Parts: sequence; C-alpha cells; structure tokens
Amino acid sequence: MVAGLALGPVRIAPGRVFDLLLAGPGGRGGAFASIVWEVRMPRVLLGAVVGAGLAVSGAVLQALVRNALADPFLLGASSGASAGAVLVIVLGVGAGTAFGLPLAAFAGSLAALVAVYALARRGGTMTTGRLILAGVAVQYVLSALTSLVLVLSARPDQLRSVLFWTLGGLGGARWDELALPAVALLAGTALLVALARPLDLLLAGEEGARTLGLDTGRFRAAVFVLTSLVIGVLVAYSGAIGFVGLMVPHAARMVVGAGHRALLPVCALAGAVFLSLADLLARTAAAPEEIPVGVVTALAGGPFFLWMLRRSTRSEGVAG
Repeated sequence: MVAGLALGPVRIAPGRVFDLLLAGPGGRGGAFASIVWEVRMPRVLLGAVVGAGLAVSGAVLQALVRNALADPFLLGASSGASAGAVLVIVLGVGAGTAFGLPLAAFAGSLAALVAVYALARRGGTMTTGRLILAGVAVQYVLSALTSLVLVLSARPDQLRSVLFWTLGGLGGARWDELALPAVALLAGTALLVALARPLDLLLAGEEGARTLGLDTGRFRAAVFVLTSLVIGVLVAYSGAIGFVGLMVPHAARMVVGAGHRALLPVCALAGAVFLSLADLLARTAAAPEEIPVGVVTALAGGPFFLWMLRRSTRSEGVAG
C-alpha cells in the first residue's frame, strides 16, 4: 500500500509518504499531500477492500460447491453484478440513488450464481467440467445482454462506463464511496468467519454434514445470498475483476490449511495485498496510459486456471 501511494506519474519517496501520512489529510505538504490523500489513498484503500472481499468470497464459494475451480468471476457472479450495474447506468433507473448500483449488482450476482449452480447440479451430481461449462454459458449470456443494452441505448458516451464494468478498474475511487464496500467486507467476513465450522463440514462432505445436523440446502442458500451481496457491492464500485478469488484461496491454504476460521482472515489480507500490487502494476507498467486492473489479474489468473483445470481433469478422468 505504501508503494501504491509512492509510485505513479509523480513519484514520491517512501519516507516522504510516511511524513504525509503522519501529518494527516489536513497537514502541510502542498501538491504531494493532495496526490497522496485525494488521488492515491482512496484508490489504494478501495483496491485493498475489493481484493480482500473477492478472495474471501472465492474461498467460500469453493467450499459451497466443493470445487477448487470456483471463483466469483468463473461462476458468473462478477459478470452478473456487472450486468446489473450496466442496466442501471444505461436505463437510468435508480442510478441517482446511493444504493441503486449496489442493489442492481447484488441482484445480478445472485441470479448468476443461482443459475450456474442449478445448471451444474442437474442430475444430482456436479463435476468440474459441468461447473465450468455452466459458468462460461452464463457469462456469455450476460455479456450478450450487456452488449445488447449498450447497442440499443445508442449513447456512445456510455461506452467508457460499460468498458469499466467489464474490465474492472479502481481509477474512479473517491472517499465518499469507500464506506459501503468497507462495511460489506467487514460485516460479510465477520459473518462468514462465524460460519467457519459449517463451511468446514460442507467442504468435507455433504453426507457427513447432514449426519452432524447441518441443513445443507438452507445453509448453502443463505451463504449464497450473503456472498452475492458482498460481491455485488464490491463489483458496483470496481467492475468485474477476475481470478482474485481463484488464486488467493489456494495460496492461503498452503500457509494455514483448509480450516475456514484461519483461512478467511488470511485470504482477506492476501487478497488486499494481491489486488493492491496488481493495480500498482496496471497504472505504472504502461504509464502514462493505464491498463484496466482486470486485464492484469486475468494475465496472472489465466495460466493458473489452466494449470488447475489440467490437474483437476487428471484427478476426475475424461468423464469429468
């Protein structure tokens, strides 16, 4: 985060950054103080919040569907949230209210997750291949819907906004927009950590969880709603950023194991660090041009996903 505050078109020495932070937003510092507190700080904080939330959501979704390849982006949750936000932007329904975009993004995220899960569970079993195909199919439908709405709107000025939702970006971060994502992250993570034991039971096996008294259907539905709410709020302010929820939980499990009481806080910290670094790379690699942060995470996550898919296919066999 200090690197994110120091590096950019105008470079500030790390020691100077610490001095400005200690002085506070009202302290003296001239142009450097304005750059740190008004431009970079909201962006760095939003990146940390979004990265933490996506990583936690990815770990929970992997437990809910008992599949190592589950991810908010791959399961269509991020695409659904983006489609809901784009509809609000283009149609103008509720766009002027504080909760219009988050509510639309939440509805789209939940609808996408439910659709993917229903398609993948058809027949009573779920394989990696079926889950991925269902996620890809839902993403294509949502992408087509977004493109159709944009074409019918006939407003070229909205193209940049729609591109933001589809590729993800943190450049529009403002202080007055940080509160809701932060509350969604803290409240959602706290509730999910409180549900760590049922998540552990579900990850270990559905039959065993039922034997121990867990109503798996009701529990899965409730956690789907909670996770969709967190994803929807985050995507409403950052756009669709993929693969954070896929890579970070696997890295965190290598450190603390699969128990969710320790896994979820570590995922939050690692996700915040990962997306902060990805955003730093996005705005410095091709300066003065800025690369959408979703492109950076996809370049890192794509090869990781292919490696995971190859390993999962070997374990399941060709039929999987």
